[in-house]
Amino acid sequence: MQENTGRPQAIADELLIDDDTPSAVPQTSSRKRALLLLLGLVLVGLNLRPALSSLAPVLGMVSADTGLSPAMSGLLTTLPVACLGIFGPLAPHLARRLGSEKTIALVLLALAAGILLRTQLGLFGLFAGSALAGAAIGVIGVLLPGIVKRDFASRAGLMTGVYTMALCLGAALAAGFTVPVAEHFSHDWRPALALWALPAALALAVWWPQLNTRHAAGRGQWRVSGLLRDPLAWQVTLFMGLQSSLAYIVFGWLPSILMDRGLTAMQGGLMLSLSTMVQVPASLLVPILAHRCRNQRPPIAITLLAVIAGLLGMLYAPTDSLILWAVLLGFGQGGLFSTALSLLAHRSPDQHVAASLSGMAQGIGYMLASMGPFAVGLIRGHSHEAWPLALLFSLIAAAAFCVGMLAGRKRLVDVKAEPV
Repeated sequence: MQENTGRPQAIADELLIDDDTPSAVPQTSSRKRALLLLLGLVLVGLNLRPALSSLAPVLGMVSADTGLSPAMSGLLTTLPVACLGIFGPLAPHLARRLGSEKTIALVLLALAAGILLRTQLGLFGLFAGSALAGAAIGVIGVLLPGIVKRDFASRAGLMTGVYTMALCLGAALAAGFTVPVAEHFSHDWRPALALWALPAALALAVWWPQLNTRHAAGRGQWRVSGLLRDPLAWQVTLFMGLQSSLAYIVFGWLPSILMDRGLTAMQGGLMLSLSTMVQVPASLLVPILAHRCRNQRPPIAITLLAVIAGLLGMLYAPTDSLILWAVLLGFGQGGLFSTALSLLAHRSPDQHVAASLSGMAQGIGYMLASMGPFAVGLIRGHSHEAWPLALLFSLIAAAAFCVGMLAGRKRLVDVKAEPV
């Protein structure tokens, strides 16, 4: 592995999917056009989590209505996360064939269809719709950072922060409002879940003018070899997967876990919403503080400690103090996620390696992450005691710490990148 002697760029500056050219918004374009593009990016980002976070608060209603066992409920929370890993790597191929703008438009349509399908056709629709929504989110999540870099090259850091805030806001809104909507419809979870197809449709309508945007040809394709044989690449991938596993356990199961402690479904959803909202400032603050460190080990250790403390607090702390533990959990997860993303750039010598490392880390990593929610479902199928969950959370956090200390060293992956 090589020593990292250069100043790393932000991950949004590295991941160019289908164009290496300057901003797609010419300097002569009107401010209105630039603002429309910005609005479109924010609305698209807003849709990357509601399909996931809207299910958790009403999972009990869904299970009672459809007869899902805890293990099957775990599979339901696992499926969209697994699809993130399966379909995310297809995004560059779709973008090269159709263009990023058209790909995002088609995938937004698929996302809305998947959200609606979850409420139709019984168990088949529930699982098929979840898979379709997860696949759509996986593709969009890979494409957006490259578009931010291409269209807002001089403000990529700021725009990445705006995009991250939109993502967290979407997750928080879905977690907080799904149960009230279900109660408004006489505790019917179907309209509460179907509601989140509307933001996808709105994003598609605002994004539609971008289909007329023209971009110059890119600079060709590059082949990166040796990534799967590089230990550092695997350390980054495992860290991405393990920290994501904790995140998707929270998205999928936190309200149900809190309901076992006596909270209502609405209270559980609001706790998830609060924790997610706290991720917004944390995801912006932690990278700034981490920049003062020689490597990424200190932020990894601090944020992981906050995450495991927050999770254990959710299991054992007095219920009247859960707000504080939700804030701590959100701070840890927001900082941990932004640190994991930054590793994709910090450990890469150039943007071509960064793109390939991102595909590996997010593809394999999300497949690993999907095992966390499934394991929680299996555990809850046998016991609703807190200690098995505490053990699971601690083991995942310990494994994430071990690989994080390796991935956080100031090194570069030792691979070759060459033009095709």
